[in-house]
This record gives sequence, C-alpha cells and structure tokens, in this order.
Amino acid sequence: MKHSTVLPLVCLLLTIPGHAQDSSRVIAMENAWNQAELHNDGAAVEMLLAEDFVMTVAEGSLYNKAQIVASVKDKSYHPDVLQSTDIVVHPYGSTVIVTGAYHEKGVSKGQPWERRGRFTDTWIYLGGRWQCAASHFSVKPK
Repeated sequence: MKHSTVLPLVCLLLTIPGHAQDSSRVIAMENAWNQAELHNDGAAVEMLLAEDFVMTVAEGSLYNKAQIVASVKDKSYHPDVLQSTDIVVHPYGSTVIVTGAYHEKGVSKGQPWERRGRFTDTWIYLGGRWQCAASHFSVKPK
C-alpha cells in the first residue's frame, strides 16, 4: 500500500501558529486538500475540515464532513488532476474567504470525468488552527 506524504504536511500546517491575514498558509492548506484528494487521503482531508463542515456542490446537493471524507477514501474515485488557480484570499478577522478556479479530471466508478469551474471556501481560525467550515463550487458550462 502506498504511503501518502500529505497527512504529515497537513499536520505541520495545523501546528504552526496562525493569524487571519496568513494568506500563504490558507493557500497551502487549499493545495494540501487537493493533494490529499489526489492520494485518496481521507485522514488528511478530515483534519482540514471543521466538525460541522458543509459543502454545496454544483447540482445543489449538500454534503457534510463525514460524507466528503468517505468520498475521498473511496478508491473508485481516482482523480488524475486537481488544480486550483486564480486564488484570491479575503481575510476578515478570524475568517478567510478563498475564491478561485479549479480543474479536475479523473475516473470515478470506471467512468472518465473532467470539469472546470469556480469555488468559494470559508476558513475559520478556531481552536488554535485553521479549519474549512464551508465550501461551494460551480461547474463552468461547456
């Protein structure tokens, strides 16, 4: 079984003291999230998300933390590309809103898929660490 190096990176990012204006740390955590999904590393994703995390997907469905972690761990989900670009960090005290574009490509349950779109993530500094509390993404029309 291949050992992921993402979890130790996430642990390191979570232990460094942070401030709301620490844009580089939040961007690093966004990138760590992508890397964790690329490696089906649910434990790393679990550490990045707040307990009451909620994600709204393009189709309008809502997913909680447990559902997102389970989907990342699912080996039938195999992303080849998970890339975020055009990232802008908007700090507001102990909250940071991150907006950007994404490109995803891979195989899920044997079917190839690819999508591009925009995302908005809400990170909060709570309990001495940054946690993503909410995420929303939209799919760019073809």
